Amino acid sequence: MSVRAPVQPVAVVEGDTLEVGRFKRARRAYGFDEVALVPGRITINPQEVDSTFELGALRLAVPILAAAMDGVVDVRFAVEMGRLGGMAVINLDGLQTRYVDPSNVLHEIAEAPRDRINQLLQKVYQAPIREHLIGERITAVKRAGVPVAVSTVPAQASRRSGVVQEAGADCLVVQGTVLTARHISRSYDQLSFEKLCASLRIPVVAGNCVEYETALELMQTGITGILVGVGPGAACTTRGVLGVGVPQVTATSDVAAARETYLRETGRRVQVITDGGMRVGGDIAKAFASGADAVMIGSIFAGTTDAAGGGYHWGMATPDPNLPRGTRIKVGQRGTLRQVLLGPARVDDGTQNLVGALRSAMGVCGARTLREFQQTELVIAPAIQNEGKLFQQAQQVGMGT
Repeated sequence: MSVRAPVQPVAVVEGDTLEVGRFKRARRAYGFDEVALVPGRITINPQEVDSTFELGALRLAVPILAAAMDGVVDVRFAVEMGRLGGMAVINLDGLQTRYVDPSNVLHEIAEAPRDRINQLLQKVYQAPIREHLIGERITAVKRAGVPVAVSTVPAQASRRSGVVQEAGADCLVVQGTVLTARHISRSYDQLSFEKLCASLRIPVVAGNCVEYETALELMQTGITGILVGVGPGAACTTRGVLGVGVPQVTATSDVAAARETYLRETGRRVQVITDGGMRVGGDIAKAFASGADAVMIGSIFAGTTDAAGGGYHWGMATPDPNLPRGTRIKVGQRGTLRQVLLGPARVDDGTQNLVGALRSAMGVCGARTLREFQQTELVIAPAIQNEGKLFQQAQQVGMGT
């Protein structure tokens, strides 16, 4: 029995916007630091909540995907992520498919001085993709008996789809900085998601998207899941370079509203996956309460001892030869992937035992399932991070953080 009535999406009207000038009005949008969850009227033992995630026929005990970033996911990481109940996404346009053994390149990236890093990344990503490595990487993970997803740019999705499915991948992610169902170009053919989805037995996830109408059109093509987020990642500079993006709470809520509209119209539910911008367990809980069915994480996982980057992280658009939209950041190595996902936490800052934090938040808010958790009340609370935290702030200043 649900403890909250379903939230009905409503259309945005002019009264919801603010004037930013005589020519423009704009909606107020919210990020994770600006909202808080309201506890439920009942509480539930966190051990008795259901936080599983279903994507097509795939069922994951942990509703978290590891982002398709070269500083995070290699075969070893993907195997461990799968064993812990989640799923990793391998970047088919990254180092894992350009080099038979990318370990030397990864070490070079980690050791490069800051003033040379973007040029180095552009150089190492010029190596051609070796098509045979696509199947080999997927097979290596599947040999361990765990699920794995792969990510490709839209231009290569149709050509690679058969190889990906034959090798045993559990999901194909088609990923761009911004993805739409209608793309205009005179120099190359547009990817047809309808044809792609019809040709595959495995789920297709498309992204990234931050807007209601665009999300609705993508859902109508037959995709199984949709990624939410433009530029929120810790290593991504898209918002600065292009000025494009919507804070993740608002973006997730808008795309979730499209999901509910599409579900009412067709009876088919498309899974909403919030991608990026989450730093701690509380952010992940807020993503689900905003409407997400699952989340995709990069920088937190890059800081594990299991990650491929050796304590460094960079975005997928960082090596772009013409307009890089990312940078290498040092995240360090603060614990194992198991600690970060399942605990026990050795630190008190919310960066470890993410699943425990999610389940505890569900329990506090009286949600037995993730769908019930999506109905949790949110309040706008920009002071939530600092209220009453005088001594914590003083200690952080004293430590130079």
